Amino acid sequence: MRSPYEILADYERRSLVHVAGLPEQLDAPGLWRGVGFRIGGKRLAAGFDEVAEILPMPQVTPVPGAQPWMLGVANIRGNLLPIVDLKQFLEGERTVLHEGQRVLIVRQPGGDVAITIDELYGQRSFHEEHRLQEAEAAQGRYAHFIEAMYRLGEDVWSVFSLQKLARTPEFRQAAA
Repeated sequence: MRSPYEILADYERRSLVHVAGLPEQLDAPGLWRGVGFRIGGKRLAAGFDEVAEILPMPQVTPVPGAQPWMLGVANIRGNLLPIVDLKQFLEGERTVLHEGQRVLIVRQPGGDVAITIDELYGQRSFHEEHRLQEAEAAQGRYAHFIEAMYRLGEDVWSVFSLQKLARTPEFRQAAA
């Protein structure tokens, strides 16, 4: 007959065999993790440290005299946050808003900002071995904000720096 301690030790040993990812596997060298989303036809990911929160699209109050990409402001738990159409800022094309619309809350100096995304993919992980070379870098307005690109199967994912976006003078000047 086994002691209670031996039974518990056996349970622990067997449960660890079934753990999806042990801490040393989650923080493996060469592994990048973040939040995956889509803007237009581009699959992007931002670091967990750059996305404060993901929320359904709040009710937006327009701001007169603002840039077209500045949708307005929203009251989120008592704080007024600017709501920015990221697709319109980057591509000049308005995001088609829908019932399941999501926004990413981005921390920036002077207060948070919410940016619209076309689709949320959730957590994404990329290994260094899938990283693309600089020759395949992003083009257009995205290029300034892309820090790395990865290929997973048929899809190319770009690591998008929300911190660089928040520091861009054009982004910070929403007045028309």
